[in-house]
Amino acid sequence: MLSRFGPWIKANLYILSLTILFIASIVLNELLKTHYASIAIMLSLTILAGYHIFKKAIIDIRYKIIGIDLLVTIAVIGAMILGDFFEGAAVTYLFTLGHYLEKRSLEKTRSALSQLMDLKPTLARKLDEGSETMVGLDELLLGDIIIVRAGEKIPTDSEILEGVATIDEQMMTGESLPVEKTVGAKVFGATIVTSGYLKLTVTAIGEDTALSQIIHLVEDAQDKKAKTQKFIEKFARFYTPLIVLSAIVLYLFTFDIRLAITMLVISCPGALVIATPVSYVAGIGNGAKKGILFKGGESVDRLSKAKVVMFDKTGTLTMGKPELKQIKTYDFDENELIKLAAIGEKYSEHPLAIPLVEEAKKRGLVAQEEPSNLEMIVARGIQFSYQTDVYTIGNHRFDSVLITDQIREDIEVLESQGHTTLVMAKNNQVIGLFALGDTLRPDAKNLVTKLRKHGIKKLIMLTGDRDRVANVVATELGLDDYHAGLLPEEKAEIVKTYEKSANTIFVGDGINDALALSYASSSVAIGGLGKDLAMATSDVVLMGGDLVKLDEAIRLSKRVRANMYQNVLFALLVVLFLIVGVIFKTVNMTIGMLVHELSVLLVLVNAMRLIGKRRN
Repeated sequence: MLSRFGPWIKANLYILSLTILFIASIVLNELLKTHYASIAIMLSLTILAGYHIFKKAIIDIRYKIIGIDLLVTIAVIGAMILGDFFEGAAVTYLFTLGHYLEKRSLEKTRSALSQLMDLKPTLARKLDEGSETMVGLDELLLGDIIIVRAGEKIPTDSEILEGVATIDEQMMTGESLPVEKTVGAKVFGATIVTSGYLKLTVTAIGEDTALSQIIHLVEDAQDKKAKTQKFIEKFARFYTPLIVLSAIVLYLFTFDIRLAITMLVISCPGALVIATPVSYVAGIGNGAKKGILFKGGESVDRLSKAKVVMFDKTGTLTMGKPELKQIKTYDFDENELIKLAAIGEKYSEHPLAIPLVEEAKKRGLVAQEEPSNLEMIVARGIQFSYQTDVYTIGNHRFDSVLITDQIREDIEVLESQGHTTLVMAKNNQVIGLFALGDTLRPDAKNLVTKLRKHGIKKLIMLTGDRDRVANVVATELGLDDYHAGLLPEEKAEIVKTYEKSANTIFVGDGINDALALSYASSSVAIGGLGKDLAMATSDVVLMGGDLVKLDEAIRLSKRVRANMYQNVLFALLVVLFLIVGVIFKTVNMTIGMLVHELSVLLVLVNAMRLIGKRRN
């Protein structure tokens, strides 16, 4: 039993010792009153509990700051002069206990950051000249080859060279289920391989890894303060001298030094001072656990006030990856069409070529045959020979390809649906059309519905894509408006226009979104590998590319703001209640301090509700 609680006792020995002395002081004060033994215990408690308070008060005076610690110090000195040794001991103990509870609460709210730090691996299995060697992470270099097996953590950000594995990325992306990854996929350091085997090449080390960047984001966020938080801190600076002056005036009117000192003690606005920061830190910690990174209390504030949400299209509302949507053939077998297209495109890295090759693989049509006379034709497509025939794949600008009125009409129909059309011809005769298009994120429609419930008045899409494509996406999602064919600076200008009349949120993911992100009231980046600039520019980062987390982020920001207002209102009412109680002589120093510390505890407990695991 002792071994189980030993570490906790050791970590909390100071406050436990003070608690024992406080209990002893209560007992001795009742039994012995002002006996030397009783006074000695109370003085010991006052010195041990008040040392840090008195030290802070002296430092504050040196820098011409009249803070809360000075209020307590004056009150304790006055209590000792009056012979109220128990009051002096109780005040210092309860004030120190309040600080202890505040510290413990803040530590708990930072648990998400601690978990991220604990995730950092320390060793890697490096492949060197065919043999495996365990090395420290600081010994890894870019381009090194490392091996990771089932049950092990991936040491650092890498790219898969060989193998297939399922990887648990929950702490990085908030994704609850393991994801399967294979050759060419990028992986995060500190994520866990749940099954499979991987040979990886190192792509980032040290402070450049995604985990290190996330840790820095959360650390910076917890240091940044919202306007409300800054206001409360300024209020506390003016409040303290005002209370000292009020206590002096009260004494001059009543000549009751005990009443004046009691006024000093119970007026300490401890609960008010911590009312806002503890809410923000708790909310930021909760968000980090869910893969939502707020960059400070001001980011939380701005997100909660937004009335207009603007989205980038490609990679934000859509997957940003073209897929084969439709195939139309002209007196030609569909499978043969796919097979021939895959033969011609098998070595191409063009984004529109990849879906054709993938479709052939899905149908088991992968051929070993090689194309001959392969030629890339700029702004048109490719031309190649296979067996005795010449094939072309590309847009309808191939001069030699015969595009009939019927084919042109078919192309028009496909493109009216927002697709990009590739024409495939054999010996200049069209044999088929491939309609390719980006796919909506599966959660995009659901998100739009949820955002309207948050009081969002307008949902707008800004894209550099063609008007026809943008119209299809906006209509399918039920957006209020869209702007197409935009350059990055044009996106930013539209954001600035809406900023004049309403608080806005801009959601994006790419380099071309960075300018617009910087102009919005609140900017949200769809995070992930390769999206560093958008993540750096934004106020909020949604890790793992999960768009629906925007709904959770807004819900959480509103809960944090409501929680903060609850804390501030409660703290002000407690201070007002105690001051009235002192003036009418119904509240003494010990009771007042006890109520004050209980109010601090209740503020902390209220804020800690934000750490809960329930969905926002």
